Amino acid sequence: MGRNKIIAIIPARSGSKSVKDKNIRELGKKPLIAWSIESCFKSKHISKVYVSTDSIKYAKIAKQFGPVEILLRPKRISGDFSTDYQMIVHAIENIKFNYDYIAHIRPTTPFRKKNDLNKAIKTFIKSKYNSLRSVHEMSETSYKSLEINNGSLKSLKNLKFTMDELNAPRQKFNKTYYPNGVIDIFKKNFIIRNKLLFGNKVKAFKTSYTHEIDNKDDFNYLEYLCKKKL
Repeated sequence: MGRNKIIAIIPARSGSKSVKDKNIRELGKKPLIAWSIESCFKSKHISKVYVSTDSIKYAKIAKQFGPVEILLRPKRISGDFSTDYQMIVHAIENIKFNYDYIAHIRPTTPFRKKNDLNKAIKTFIKSKYNSLRSVHEMSETSYKSLEINNGSLKSLKNLKFTMDELNAPRQKFNKTYYPNGVIDIFKKNFIIRNKLLFGNKVKAFKTSYTHEIDNKDDFNYLEYLCKKKL
């Protein structure tokens, strides 16, 4: 990896509406955030791990699972409509450590495969891209998705497929992919210069299907998988 230094930033705000205290709720006998912290410390390419949170309680819990650095984030950029960009810029402004790349590790994707982070980082460092995003193939191409317009089914805006065309076998359409939160990677200097996280040259890092937690049903299902050791 040469001189390139990579840090990990794990966002963990406290105000989740879909699942109360989602980021510290127990999954498999440890807080959700612990899964991502432990994944980062297993990576041989990550120099430091930061947790960005608006909660002292969350910070104390995070520190129980490794020598993480805490970035206390103001409430004004920790709400439901706050953006990843705001969180990352706050981190850049407050981290004194010298580094080149940021691995954005979302706690809501706890079940990363052992080598996902290392493979993604190595892939990105060797590339000429501005950023990287992990994705998995969707079971059904999104070209076949529909909208309801005044009670009528229509193809997605600007696609202009008829219902008969959309009824064709899925093999007739391009594959589509869903960003899954396993890892995003950014260049610090690109963000500073362009005031963007991804830019228009985004490297795709394909993973197997990866479970994410957005609601209570997701949490319950992943808890079931933990109990069954799946």
